[in-house]
Amino acid sequence: MSDQPVNHARVTDRGLLSTKAYGTGGHLAARQSLYQWQNPRHDLPGIVVRELADVRGPVADVGCGNGRFAARVREDRPDLPLVPMDVSHGILAGVPGAVVADAERLPFAAGVLGAALALHMLYHADDRARAVRELGRVLSPDGVAIVSTNSVTDKRELESLWKQAAGDVLGTPEGPGRVRLSARFTLEDAPTALGAVFSDIRTILLPGVITVTDAEPVVAHLASYEAWADRMGVPFLETVGRARERVEETIRAEGAFRVTCLGGVLVCRGRVNL
Repeated sequence: MSDQPVNHARVTDRGLLSTKAYGTGGHLAARQSLYQWQNPRHDLPGIVVRELADVRGPVADVGCGNGRFAARVREDRPDLPLVPMDVSHGILAGVPGAVVADAERLPFAAGVLGAALALHMLYHADDRARAVRELGRVLSPDGVAIVSTNSVTDKRELESLWKQAAGDVLGTPEGPGRVRLSARFTLEDAPTALGAVFSDIRTILLPGVITVTDAEPVVAHLASYEAWADRMGVPFLETVGRARERVEETIRAEGAFRVTCLGGVLVCRGRVNL
């Protein structure tokens, strides 16, 4: 079966994003936590801080989620005025100084920021081109936008696992694919999308392999997509349960369950005239 039936409008729906998907930080934390079993480990907040080395002006963390990156920037660069923002009021509860704002309508005058962060969030923008233009608009001429997303090849083992588990539940050889958030803005697509606004784009690749000997981290990751359960075309909780059984079977047979990852950070400079 194809992955195409996924309704992208649901991935960008502001009401859903601010409630079921990111009403709290729980689902996001479950997805982030899977990476602690990745080798090599990539210090993504540290990479962001490093890329801010020559920045002196204010920084916006657009779509900051649970504030993981904002906390690191504040710790390592207390000299930088930082404004975390997200469309979800609920997920901002533990993020000091955060404001509710939309990436497509940033609450800044043109050219006032030294940097704008858009980390694993542009796939949620309904009008992605407009969101990218907004990043460029608010940056000073020598400002930097730091963007991250995943490759189209990222975590393919989880896609296979989900289809197999869904097929088991439905009684078919293979079930429908799950919602893949980054499918709307992949590492392969990103340079073209960002190139409409920035002339200098540098990509930092972050490959790795997640190895788990307990099914729970994988199950928690899959379960974190509950907000889109009605778009999966399969009983969600039953499929998650069957996926757990399949992961446990693999661990018993092979000693571990492995997931191949490929994410990346795109450092964007040279804002074109907007």
